[in-house]
Amino acid sequence: MSQQAILECVPNFSEGRRPEVIEALADAVRSVQDACLLHVDPSPAANRTVLTFAGPPTAVTEAAYRAIAKAAERIDMRSQEGVHPRIGATDVCPLIPLTGMSMEEADACARALGQRVAAELNIPVYLYEHSATAPYRRALPDIRKGQYEGLAEKMKRPEWKPDFGPDVFNPACGATIIGARNILVAFNISLETAEVSTALHIASRLRASGHLQSGQRIPGLLPMTRSIGWFMADYNQVQVSFNLLDYTVTSPLQAFEACRQAAAELGVRIAGSEVIGLIPEICMLEAGRFALRHQGLPSDAPKEVLAEEAIRYLGLNRLKAFNPQQKILEWSLAHAGLYL
Repeated sequence: MSQQAILECVPNFSEGRRPEVIEALADAVRSVQDACLLHVDPSPAANRTVLTFAGPPTAVTEAAYRAIAKAAERIDMRSQEGVHPRIGATDVCPLIPLTGMSMEEADACARALGQRVAAELNIPVYLYEHSATAPYRRALPDIRKGQYEGLAEKMKRPEWKPDFGPDVFNPACGATIIGARNILVAFNISLETAEVSTALHIASRLRASGHLQSGQRIPGLLPMTRSIGWFMADYNQVQVSFNLLDYTVTSPLQAFEACRQAAAELGVRIAGSEVIGLIPEICMLEAGRFALRHQGLPSDAPKEVLAEEAIRYLGLNRLKAFNPQQKILEWSLAHAGLYL
C-alpha cells in the first residue's frame, strides 16, 4: 500500500489582535473536510497569526484558498500595523510536503493555488522557495523587502512584477507569497532587556548572511539561519527572531546556545523562548538529552520526559503555555489521525 500523501500548510496572516477575525480564518480551514487544523498561533504585538493545518493535498490547497479569501475579506492592509515584516493580508502561504509526495508535487499544488488566488481573488501572487521563477525571488526576505508600504513602487519595476495576477498595487489586501518549501522552525528568543539594539546586534552576528563591517560582509555564526531583532510588546522585552531553514543543520538548541552566549557577552540573560507554529520531535529530543546531560543525568529517557526537559531548558513555557501534544509536529499529526 502506498504511503498516505500529507501536505502541510502554514499561512501567516496580518492579523493578531481581533479574535473574531482569527476565528473566521480558522473556520475557513475547518470548513474543508479532511483538512485538519492543528494549531492557531496569534501575536498581538506582531499583529500576525500563523495557522498550521495538514491533510491530503487537495483538501489542504482548498483550505488554503478559503483562508486567503477570508483574509482578503476581513483584513484591510491600509490600517494594519505591527512589528513583523509583511506585504499583504495573507503575507505568506507555504506548502510543505510531509510524506507520500515529492517537493515537485507540492510545487504543483503551490502554483495551482497561486493561479487560483490571482484569478478569482484578484490578488497579486509571488512564488518563492522551491516554486520561485528566478533565483532572486527564492528568499522570502527579498520578496518582502520594502514591505506593504513600499509595494506599490516595487511592483512598478519590471523585475518585481508578480508571477500571477494584476501587476498593479491592491491597497486593500496587498500581495501574497506562495510556494513549496521544506520544514522551517520559527523560533523566537526573548531577552531580559528592552534595548532593541541588543537584539539587532545578536541577530546580525548569528544569522547566516551576517552583517556589513567597513563595507565587507562578515558571515554569521549559524548556517541556514535567518534572524532579526525587535521589541515584542506582548512581553515588554526584545526578541531575537529566528527562521531555522534546515533544523538538521542549525537546530533550535544550537540557536538557543549561540544566542545565550552572545547575550551573556553583553551582560544580558535569556528570559524564555517560543516556537511559532509547530516543531519537529527530533528538535525537542535533542534539547531534552542536552538538558539531562547538563544536569549530569542519563539522557536515555522516554520521549515524553525528554520533551519536558526541553521545554524547561529552552524556557518554552515562560512566555506562554507550551503544550507538547499540540506543539510537537508528529504528536499533533498523530492526534489528528495523520501519521508520518
